Amino acid sequence: MTKDQLRIVFFGTPEFAVESLDALVTKGFNVVGVVTMPDKAAGRGQKLSQSAVKKYALAHGLSVLQPEKLKDEAFVAQLRALAADLFIVIAFRMLPEVVWAMPPLGTFNLHGSLLPRYRGAAPINRAVMNGDTETGVTTFFLKHEIDTGDVISRERIEVGPDEDAGSVHDRLMALGAALTVDTVEHIIAGDLSPIPQDELAADEKPTPAPKIFKEDCKIDWTQPALRIHNHVRGLAPYPAAWSVLKVSETGLETSVKVLKTRRAESAPGLTLSPGELALWSKKAFVGCGDGDVIELVEVQPAGKRPMAAPDFLRGLRLSKENLCHFVV
Repeated sequence: MTKDQLRIVFFGTPEFAVESLDALVTKGFNVVGVVTMPDKAAGRGQKLSQSAVKKYALAHGLSVLQPEKLKDEAFVAQLRALAADLFIVIAFRMLPEVVWAMPPLGTFNLHGSLLPRYRGAAPINRAVMNGDTETGVTTFFLKHEIDTGDVISRERIEVGPDEDAGSVHDRLMALGAALTVDTVEHIIAGDLSPIPQDELAADEKPTPAPKIFKEDCKIDWTQPALRIHNHVRGLAPYPAAWSVLKVSETGLETSVKVLKTRRAESAPGLTLSPGELALWSKKAFVGCGDGDVIELVEVQPAGKRPMAAPDFLRGLRLSKENLCHFVV
């Protein structure tokens, strides 16, 4: 079988999936259908918004399916009519067996971690939040339990100590596209040797990467400085870490997103309690639970645009130093 003969249906929704779809189309693979999420109302006008994958598919003349329910008989019939040999899933919903078991060559998924580490919806964020120094992408065949199928291939990257999740996402997106194409080429060649996840190295035990909710993003200033730094960069630029700022003079409390921090084990002359803020040498610092301080680089006050943290503090026009703090 050649890549022109191999019939592929691609499942995906966000920008992360577009890179792989584009790589397949550019390389001349026969994508006979694209499945993505239904259009959603967004913005003040509640206008229907198309997914990134749908926009790409329509621009390249690809057939698009947008089922509300993946077990819907009409949708399943449409899939069967495409007579696909292979399904590829990237950043999509969990597929029912009636779907993933359909193609004769199987269904494989591209996942943003080195499985079995970080099974779940937020592998990139969780890896950075935990301070991991490496991560990667994995292709694996789908089975009943989510993210547990036999591993086809993995590729690794190093993660810098100050790199945020947005940067890691973009690098993994490109790496994943190359791995997706490579996986399809090996499927065509028939030379795969998938490995069950429980046979991988003992130091790669399964770890969860659950979906991130607003409360998960709240900063705990009683934690050590390094852990707070990792928490912030693991959530940047989205959904963003946050904390509640209280101004002692007025009693005003406001939510502030913390977009960027910088590790600063010490700052001469500063002794700050957890959450306490201070300007020193034109920089903003916050006290942490281990007695160290962390530099606050960029913040976004509620209803405003991102700004440099020192500018934000100066804009509060406090009459004295240390009259505001993050609520612990």
